[in-house]
Amino acid sequence: MPALVIAFIGALVFGAHLFVAMFAKTRVPDVLLLIGIGLLLGPVTHLVRPEQFGSVGPVFTTVTLVFLLFESGTELQLGTIQRVLHGSFLLSVLNFAATTAVVAVAAWKVAHLGVGTAILMGAILGGTSPAVVIPIAAQLKMQKHAGAVLFLESAISDVVSIVLALALLDGLHAGNLEVGKIVGTLLGSFLLAGILGAAGAIFWSNLLSRVRTLQNGMFTTAAFLFLLFGLAEMLGYSGAIASLVFGIGLGNVAWHGALLAKRFPSLEPVGLNSREKGFFAEIVFLLKTFFFVYIGLSIQFRNLSYILFGLGVTVLLFVVRIPVVRFGVTRTTTVTDASRMAAMAPKGLAAAVLASLPLQQGLAHGDFIQNTTYAVVLFSILLTSVLIFLQDRTFVGRLYRWMLSGFAKADESDGAGEAPEASKA
Repeated sequence: MPALVIAFIGALVFGAHLFVAMFAKTRVPDVLLLIGIGLLLGPVTHLVRPEQFGSVGPVFTTVTLVFLLFESGTELQLGTIQRVLHGSFLLSVLNFAATTAVVAVAAWKVAHLGVGTAILMGAILGGTSPAVVIPIAAQLKMQKHAGAVLFLESAISDVVSIVLALALLDGLHAGNLEVGKIVGTLLGSFLLAGILGAAGAIFWSNLLSRVRTLQNGMFTTAAFLFLLFGLAEMLGYSGAIASLVFGIGLGNVAWHGALLAKRFPSLEPVGLNSREKGFFAEIVFLLKTFFFVYIGLSIQFRNLSYILFGLGVTVLLFVVRIPVVRFGVTRTTTVTDASRMAAMAPKGLAAAVLASLPLQQGLAHGDFIQNTTYAVVLFSILLTSVLIFLQDRTFVGRLYRWMLSGFAKADESDGAGEAPEASKA
């Protein structure tokens, strides 16, 4: 049995490379194929169950997210962030608000959940998954601006979803929802995690040149990243944001190094070299491969009504995503990239993890929230992959471009067709 498992792991890694190559010709995202393998091994044949991974499963998914955010952050230049932050924030707010409202109303009116519980479910599904968005955007080679907007939107909305859902869950559990406390918790988590990540980047960039002299010291940056994430979470901040800002800091050493050199001439900060960047890119590729298989394994089909409700909600979310992109994205974005952005509303790790908490805490309708959310995670990733494929091959692309008319043509925007700096994971 161990030999079979090891052989399967090797075949999966080879297959993942093959799926990436296939995407260039077929436009079928490797994400969809990897999830399909997980579905086949889990819900379809029951050869593997998520419970068999025990506590390792959630740890693995968190490690994947941390590495993905960090590695993508190292590719983000501050100039790009300054240009797209406003647009990313606007898109994040509009999409999160629209998604939460649609899910909450559907859960309240159709599933007959209480108002507070329905809003909680909306918050759980409010974000988009960076673990899904980043790889697809990288493969599509969107313009730098559009790719960076998508990346920051997914990172921001994912954290908002986590913080807001946890605050709502605590309020419902205690029987008292305080809006001011929820908003304060959200802002504090963002700000303090960002400060911690920036401080970590400054400290490590000045230590990195010495660390490189250590034998087998390549993984020490990852070890420091884990320490930073754990510290942020233990302090009650967002470990995801701390990881992202830490990556951005190491990717922009020239900027903060110049500021520090004026006050502290003895400091010699350095960033990641090409060998280290390649090392982290390989890690992210491997983790991403197993992550999407694990997502497929984790999907559960226990109740047909839950599945149908999840499918209906997913379709509504993709319909709402079109006006969200129309009003939340700058018109200098090409109509092709705007269409792709409108087709990307996948849910992932955060939603799946958060959905299990109401049931664990004995909240009413916890089973409904968990299983319906799992269905939305599956269908949203599936629909994102299918729509991206159809946009390049069928009338669906023309339909999206018609609904998003008014955006720039490809030759009217700078950097069209270039791989986005934020999306090389």
